[in-house]
Amino acid sequence: MRDPYSVLGVRRNAQPDEIKAAWRNIAKAVHPDQNRDDPLATARFAEVGRAYEVLKNPKLRNRYDHARREAELRRMEEMKRKSARTEEETVDPETAEEMISRLFGADGRAKPSAPPRPAAAKPASPAAEARPEAKPAADAADAPEAKLEEKADIAEKPAPFAFPRAAAPAAELVSAIVRRIRGRTGRTPEKTPDKVPDIFCEVLVSVEDIFRREKATATLPDGQILKVSLPAGTTDGSVVRLKEQGYILNGMLRGDVVVTVRIAQDGRFRTDGHDLRTTLPVNIQDAVLGCETTVETLTGAVPVTVPAWSSSDQVIRLEGQGLPTAEGKRGDILVELRLMLWETPDEKVTDLMRSLRGGLFL
Repeated sequence: MRDPYSVLGVRRNAQPDEIKAAWRNIAKAVHPDQNRDDPLATARFAEVGRAYEVLKNPKLRNRYDHARREAELRRMEEMKRKSARTEEETVDPETAEEMISRLFGADGRAKPSAPPRPAAAKPASPAAEARPEAKPAADAADAPEAKLEEKADIAEKPAPFAFPRAAAPAAELVSAIVRRIRGRTGRTPEKTPDKVPDIFCEVLVSVEDIFRREKATATLPDGQILKVSLPAGTTDGSVVRLKEQGYILNGMLRGDVVVTVRIAQDGRFRTDGHDLRTTLPVNIQDAVLGCETTVETLTGAVPVTVPAWSSSDQVIRLEGQGLPTAEGKRGDILVELRLMLWETPDEKVTDLMRSLRGGLFL
């Protein structure tokens, strides 16, 4: 179950009469009979009812508030422990660099290498052989001794994989090797700290608030109140993200507040994206013969022509009278005709209907 305070759009310290009034308004707006085209209307209506059942009962309300506070405390403690574990697991990138330096023999503290063995004498050219003063080539008997000395030098060198300190993590070793091959031996960039989880809430506004770009009031789970600017193009279900307005924890990036905008459907208009729907009641006479009337819009009354022989639920479209879009345009108003009878029966109309049903024509 979602937060009942957010479902009803009330503050956490709201009084019972305020909760009851909010429940009545929202239940009327989301009632399935008023939203027959919405497949989720029944679920939303049931959710509003459950939220009101919790908040109207003092015991259930206190129990929910206590459980919510306990959950928030556990959540904060878990985030603190996660932040502490992240700091403890940080590895000094220099450890891998020093290890690779020792492996590649680039450490200044490494033992000096053995002196280089003498180069073999080059074979004498024919011209040199003709010269009497030319020295003979090196004695071939010295070669085996040189090889033995080379083997001895190799045996005296320390093992290249003898680590005097603990081995670095595998990922750090791979990164250091790649940097060594590419010639980049700088320090590893610092790890980006984790981000605190975002806060999600809802805000209830009216169609007029959207049209006038009024700031909405959002109540966070901890009772904090924020003013939310409604950008152009906002519709029912739009999401507004408030950057770095969430919780603050040491060593972590501050989270965001994610606000879902809900438009009340209990006024003169019902929203359909950027279009608005309204109902125009007409009697039998005006529906059969047609008439001239007016319809209220967001900017005042506008004239409307009801065509002759109009049936109930017929739609008249008023272009450019709806909600503003993100591109600077406006949606339409869809006027749904609703055939209504007079409050008191009319004998002439009754006789006419009886004649038509009996097949008689006057």
